[in-house]
Amino acid sequence: MAAGRGRRRVWLFDLDDTLHDAGRASMPQLVEAMTAYTAEHAGLSLADATALRRHYYLRYGATLLGLVRHHGVKPAHFLHHTHVLPGLEARIQAQRADLHALARLQGRKFILTNAPLAYARRVLGVLGIEHLFDGLLSIEDMQMFGHLRPKPDARMLRHVAARLKVPASRCTLVEDTLVHQKAARRLGMRTVWMQRWLPPAAGQHRALKPAYVGRRVSALRLLLKPGR
Repeated sequence: MAAGRGRRRVWLFDLDDTLHDAGRASMPQLVEAMTAYTAEHAGLSLADATALRRHYYLRYGATLLGLVRHHGVKPAHFLHHTHVLPGLEARIQAQRADLHALARLQGRKFILTNAPLAYARRVLGVLGIEHLFDGLLSIEDMQMFGHLRPKPDARMLRHVAARLKVPASRCTLVEDTLVHQKAARRLGMRTVWMQRWLPPAAGQHRALKPAYVGRRVSALRLLLKPGR
């Protein structure tokens, strides 16, 4: 490791609804695809599959984990078939001023996303910003002892800090999902709640800032300003 490199701030950026508007680009299609996949592999109607998908998401933090645990689904098969997303590139939208701000942000920068690598690269390819990051950690990288451990798994977040050779206290997680920030804060990471594209259902109390959220921002360029 280069001299001084380990003392620099490490930024961990979520992808969807943090770097781009996933509510417009991919979320409706992903929900539909995951529901259809759940219905097929659990032998359910679409209505029952919707309820089960939501249950697994709330219980495990990801629908995929419930399907793996209870239905023998292979992660790679699920990720491939639910992320086909025809026309994705045409729907991707972000704020160019925010993306330019990333280039000026001091420290090492990584993408940390529960999305699969192929999807993340499609999004980043349209945004044209992958070169601004020191690395991309997708759900395929979140395996420990043969099991997937996506966000908000604290063990995985601890492993990420160790892999990057920095203490957790030197990492800042920039995210739209509060439960992920809560896990990160327990490890001593700093947390930033991105609210630009917060979905209405999740944003009904967006004026409130939970104790585990260090900063609340509506634009990435605000990260260039000193936080409280």
